[in-house]
Amino acid sequence: MAPWLKYANPQLALMIEWYQYVIAIAGGALAGAINTLAGNGSAITLSILTEVMGLPGNIANGTNRIGVFTQSSAGSYAFYRNGKLDLTHGKQNIFWTVIGALLGVFVAIRVSNEQFLFVFKYLMIAMLFVMLVKPKRWLKEKSEYHPVKWWIAIPVYLALGFYGGFIQMGMGIFYLATMVLVARYSMVEGNALKSFVVALYTLIVLLIFQYKGLVRWDVGIILAIGQTLGGWYTAKFASKSPMANKIAYWLLISIVLIVLARMFHFFDFLSQ
Repeated sequence: MAPWLKYANPQLALMIEWYQYVIAIAGGALAGAINTLAGNGSAITLSILTEVMGLPGNIANGTNRIGVFTQSSAGSYAFYRNGKLDLTHGKQNIFWTVIGALLGVFVAIRVSNEQFLFVFKYLMIAMLFVMLVKPKRWLKEKSEYHPVKWWIAIPVYLALGFYGGFIQMGMGIFYLATMVLVARYSMVEGNALKSFVVALYTLIVLLIFQYKGLVRWDVGIILAIGQTLGGWYTAKFASKSPMANKIAYWLLISIVLIVLARMFHFFDFLSQ
């Protein structure tokens, strides 16, 4: 543990070896790139925090928010610099997503996330079918902004925000799907708005986790360095590359398949 950090909570005082920090930076960079183009990078960072670092689940959930915030901020700024972040049409979903995130984090600091993860894997199956059925809508180059009726928008964005505030893992996939399939954004511009919204609500969520003493800052900052670098350079690439939509689409499908294989223990079956 860094000498300048003194934790009253003994669960936060776990000793971390130097090689674990190296793994955190490398894994964080990969997660930042995946989060920026698709989503579910938190599956990597949460695994590092719990399985490599040995942090309890609730502390890993809080600590993970440091990197989510810095990476999303860097990514959204890179998208903005390259003219891909348009907030004109996103005010309604930003507001309700943030409100939902506040509700989600207050649940997260009180309950376990195991039951939520049970639902998550079945949502991933539905998501896979949605992506495969209408690929053309995911691959369009320009946004065709489609105003969403308030009676649809409010519950959808509240639910997205609640999920993001609760656990974050997979939030990018669900939010991006909503932007592309419902609001008719392109993959790149949908990713840009996603990065901005996630950065906004994550700052608030992080402060709440810190208030409850559920953030391990030295580990989180090291992980955040990797995530921020990965997010920044991937956003720059996505803003300029004509292949960005196709790469993001196939990356998204690959990630969903890997997540499903892991959650249904397919890799365990192969190793037998």
